[in-house]
Amino acid sequence: MSANNATSDYTCVRFYVSTVSFSVLLLFNVVINWTIVRVEQLRSHARFVLVFHLLVSSLVHLGTSSVFYYQLHRGARPARPACLAMVIVLISSACNILLTLTAMALDRYCAVCHPMRYTSAATRRCSWPWLLGALTWLVALGIPLGLLLQPEPAAAESGYDGVCGREQLLKGQLQKVVFIGACTLLILYSYVRILMEGRRLGVVNRRNRAGCRTIALHGSQLAVYLLPNFVNFVLTVLIKRGLIEAETKELSAVVVFAFFSLAQCVAPVVYGLRKEELLEQLSRRFPRCSRSLKSVLGWTVRASWPRARHMPRERTLTVQTTIYQQASLVPEEETSGQELLT
Repeated sequence: MSANNATSDYTCVRFYVSTVSFSVLLLFNVVINWTIVRVEQLRSHARFVLVFHLLVSSLVHLGTSSVFYYQLHRGARPARPACLAMVIVLISSACNILLTLTAMALDRYCAVCHPMRYTSAATRRCSWPWLLGALTWLVALGIPLGLLLQPEPAAAESGYDGVCGREQLLKGQLQKVVFIGACTLLILYSYVRILMEGRRLGVVNRRNRAGCRTIALHGSQLAVYLLPNFVNFVLTVLIKRGLIEAETKELSAVVVFAFFSLAQCVAPVVYGLRKEELLEQLSRRFPRCSRSLKSVLGWTVRASWPRARHMPRERTLTVQTTIYQQASLVPEEETSGQELLT
């Protein structure tokens, strides 16, 4: 297989992977985001607002990726402004995914490690979660604009030959790695502090299977999100030094892209559908869909939301217990205030 044929086949694979992932994520956006927007209790909570922005960012990224790789596979020659617009949307949406994940980790850190302040801020009916989401979009949009609008040594207009390929996405790789590394450090710091606080309160232990399952799911989800970015950087360095062949690098990049797309399809389950408040609302608005979700999600969380519609919840636990329930580290039916104090 020649290098050109291999690259063409890999572009086709990227198109199909992004299209399938976009279709799956579109269904999640319709079901989850519609519920979040329609329910005041959900749309006023930072956790669900951030899930909303995460799903929208992933949907925009995968939809633009599908269009980008389709025109590349068909050999289209878009105008330079159209190519620049696609590149900006791709980079900004990818950056916003990482920023939103970082904001979600910091939100959980504040909820667990500073429960009194977090509860006081959460009880105020204000729009700060939506403003936070808008801020992440603005920061994410500024990153590609700062990279692509920098003056180049050669004339940019004469350098564009009508082919809008992946070369346009590779600008500022070092700056991107620094940005990804900063987000990764903040996420790791947040989860380490959450684990330390959980162990101090006795919540994170071997008996708490729901908490261990949540930690494992979040860790694997973040790894699939973050590691491909560093792998791509390492592959670029290796090919520049002549340590690997171009075809090997392309094949590895396609595998990494598939993992990244898979992560965005699994994210609604890990960050959204495992939350009891959201599942309870889904069971009211989409009863048929909720029954299917109950059977699918049975291995990740005890789906007890239909029972919650008829039985009022007990409100006698401590503030720390409630926060850990919101963080999905403690199932409501298995937690007591005494367990938290041991």
